[in-house]
Amino acid sequence: MFNRRDVIMFSSVILVIFVIIGGFGWYYRPHIFNGLVMQSAEPAPNFTLPATTGETVSLRSFQGQVVLLYFGYTFCPDVCPTTLADATKALNSLGSQSESVKVIFITVDPERDNIASMTDYVSHFHPNTIGLVPVTAEDTLTVATQYGIYYKKRDVGSNSGYLMDHTATLILIDQLGDIRAIYPFGTTPEDIAEDLAYVISRNQGGLYY
Repeated sequence: MFNRRDVIMFSSVILVIFVIIGGFGWYYRPHIFNGLVMQSAEPAPNFTLPATTGETVSLRSFQGQVVLLYFGYTFCPDVCPTTLADATKALNSLGSQSESVKVIFITVDPERDNIASMTDYVSHFHPNTIGLVPVTAEDTLTVATQYGIYYKKRDVGSNSGYLMDHTATLILIDQLGDIRAIYPFGTTPEDIAEDLAYVISRNQGGLYY
């Protein structure tokens, strides 16, 4: 028969085992992205466009870094500045980890936006934000269509002449160039930062583990 001491020792061992198993379960549990997740990671379509850095860059130029990709325009009265401000807050909360992230802002209004205006605009957000300006309307359509971005000029009959209706999603692309998540407008900086930190931490030498 077991005595009281044996029972206590046995119960303690079982408790320790459950704690260890639970700890491993917590450590290895899959990350649940806060954005809309692709069924499987898909390669982000490449593009090559003039940038506010003074160069012509392609998406492939940023492999090895995490990218937050956004389509909008500098005359946008609310959604664009709010989204870029939220991305800035997310990066600021990451501290030194933000060095691994680029925010790429592609205009859907090249008729009014140019390198000079985009350079001034992105300077109000995180330093890792760069603007890209398609040369022609056809270039804009090609890049936007690759990412399922809708945009359309809307006459508002004011001094501004028109506004651009457009898809207001933020796209998370990992270090390997795969789309990991898509954030609808209004996703909090905290949720974006949580996903960024996870993607950064899961990459070792360009490979996921």
